[in-house]
Amino acid sequence: MSPKDFVNDFAGSMSVFTPQAREQLRETLIANAQADPQIIGAAHTGSAAVGRVDRWSNIDLALCLSPEVQADQVIEKWTNRLYQIHDAVTHLDVWWKTTLYRVFLLENTLQVDLSFWSSEEFGATGPAFRLVFGTVNKRFLQPSTNPSDLVGMAWLHALHVRSSIARGRVWQSEYMLSGMRNHVLALTCLRYGVSEHQGRGIDELPEELKSPLSAALVASLEVSELERVFRVIMNALCAEIEHLDTEVATRLIGSLKAMIP
Repeated sequence: MSPKDFVNDFAGSMSVFTPQAREQLRETLIANAQADPQIIGAAHTGSAAVGRVDRWSNIDLALCLSPEVQADQVIEKWTNRLYQIHDAVTHLDVWWKTTLYRVFLLENTLQVDLSFWSSEEFGATGPAFRLVFGTVNKRFLQPSTNPSDLVGMAWLHALHVRSSIARGRVWQSEYMLSGMRNHVLALTCLRYGVSEHQGRGIDELPEELKSPLSAALVASLEVSELERVFRVIMNALCAEIEHLDTEVATRLIGSLKAMIP
């Protein structure tokens, strides 16, 4: 069975959204925003903003609030719309500075992210932003992830891997190994110019990089297995540090390798 056939069979076996229903809802929400005098701008964010919508994409819309309105009232109105008309079953709030991202889960498993922006803040914070209507502010794009911060988080996780293995805390060991591995993979993504955010670029890395790192997946909670994976990830981390900064590598790698059992 091909991957495409698997996806189609999987979708057909569940009561999940269809791409057609998703796009119809996207158009409805945009029409609602254009008809709402309390909304003075809207933009696609996420995959729809960069032409990468696929079968499993969600809806991401940024809504700009009129400066004359009470934000809480507008947010409540749109929240009620999602629950009463579009069958939302729950939602999660995520704040970025003064902007609320309200993430809805619909009954058909579609994710709908509505962000509510003040007119002073409305604008692109990254490349995934495509204006539908209204006026945007010229904004400085957010700086990319600092590789040095990823290195720091990786060695910090490594310290916790070492101590949790020594204490026989195998579940904590696996948790810390996963965090360490993810930071190393983020470094690799940055080096190859693909997105490091939430693992989005990992599948785009060259196969010769991904294949060895598959050995960094924990197969069991046996201490010997945890130690094996620790060695694999530590070697990968040291390699990334050498690519990043040879001076830092000279100072750091000896201490890092001393952590390995």
